[in-house]
Amino acid sequence: MTGPKKKLYIKTFGCQMNVADSEQMALALAEDYVLTDRPEEADLFLINTCAIRRKSEEKVRSLLGRLKGLKKRRPELILGVGGCVAQQEGERLLKAVPHLDLVFGTHGIYRLPELVRRAGKERTVDIELSPSFPEPPPRQWQQGQVQALVTIMQGCNNFCTFCVVPYVRGREYSREPEDIEEEVRSFLAAGGREVTLLGQNVNSYGRGLAKPVTFAELVRRLARLPGLERLRFATSHPKDLSQELIAAFGELPALCEHLHLPVQSGSNRILAAMNRRYTRERYLKLVARLRQVRPDLSLSTDLIVGFPGETEQDFEDTLELMREAAFDQSFSFKYSPRPQTRAASFPDQVPEAVKAERLHRVQALQAELTLAAHRRLVGQVKEVLVEGRSKRSPEQLCGRLRTNQVVNFAGPPTLVGRLVMVEIMEAHPHSLKGRWVEELPVR
Repeated sequence: MTGPKKKLYIKTFGCQMNVADSEQMALALAEDYVLTDRPEEADLFLINTCAIRRKSEEKVRSLLGRLKGLKKRRPELILGVGGCVAQQEGERLLKAVPHLDLVFGTHGIYRLPELVRRAGKERTVDIELSPSFPEPPPRQWQQGQVQALVTIMQGCNNFCTFCVVPYVRGREYSREPEDIEEEVRSFLAAGGREVTLLGQNVNSYGRGLAKPVTFAELVRRLARLPGLERLRFATSHPKDLSQELIAAFGELPALCEHLHLPVQSGSNRILAAMNRRYTRERYLKLVARLRQVRPDLSLSTDLIVGFPGETEQDFEDTLELMREAAFDQSFSFKYSPRPQTRAASFPDQVPEAVKAERLHRVQALQAELTLAAHRRLVGQVKEVLVEGRSKRSPEQLCGRLRTNQVVNFAGPPTLVGRLVMVEIMEAHPHSLKGRWVEELPVR
């Protein structure tokens, strides 16, 4: 008879890909560990890291410093760092943090049980990159879980000059479509409703498979599965956005009318320096085609300000593209040099004060665009998937439109996990306020 399981705490930094990776970490260790939301009682404390921006890396190092006291009080605690920073730093991170027991890279998730056992005896590093996509163990869906993140590929072959992903995630590898479909089917059978497909560049999915499959073909295959109410995906590279995939937005009811399409800059000169392999004109043509196919499409993007050599005119080109594309939302960041990337050694690095001023202007413009998009929704009755209690107003519920905007409204807790119709009453800068109209029957 086995004893009680030990307790695992995972702190996740970064994007949806990292959230999905943390879920896989917990699954890989499920035989011996159960998750806890109390870090002070954990037997194993894992930090899943992101190296895309310097600020994310700084947060990880700050947390490691704060954990020195916990490790001193509980020397039996196993403290590990995984993900992109771990892949990037390897042995250097172990040497820099004496109270750290384990460093494992982006492909080390499925080797975690053995790595943790080794780390309990000796300090351990594993940053080996696998030559293929290791099929994850079967998922164990939580009761009442209605949304799932499903990783379909990993790595990137694009080598944008600012991006560390190819170095810390490796080259592109795709999962077999049958394995992806089986995972989605199992989620739907457990009562799931919404699936988000994840990859560093989902548009290049399928390359390298024994039987090539395009991403659009995979989307069509999954969209037909009974019980799937909503299908999303992230992230897309504009250079690989096919006409076949664009057409799918107008043809597949399950495919949500929302697309995250990172543009990074509105200047052709900067786009070329970034090695993005498209122009602003090409990007805007894609946007026009998408909105022709799906007029109510909500579009979000990523933007980098202060890339090396960016002039005021280059920056103005970005602002103008934002207006033309009318983004519903954007995630904007100051450029920060990343290890191994080509842009880190580029001349004409932009001063931090200029970056900060430009970032402020980008975010001010986006605030105007977002509020305008929200105001256009007032008075409309929209479908909302209820995710839980509102963080700001616990007496209210919170959910998302198919177009990905957050809606808060009053309603009974029994609606959590359900699809409901909500009339949009008020527009706010970061969310909407609505009135519950009716619950939709299970389809």
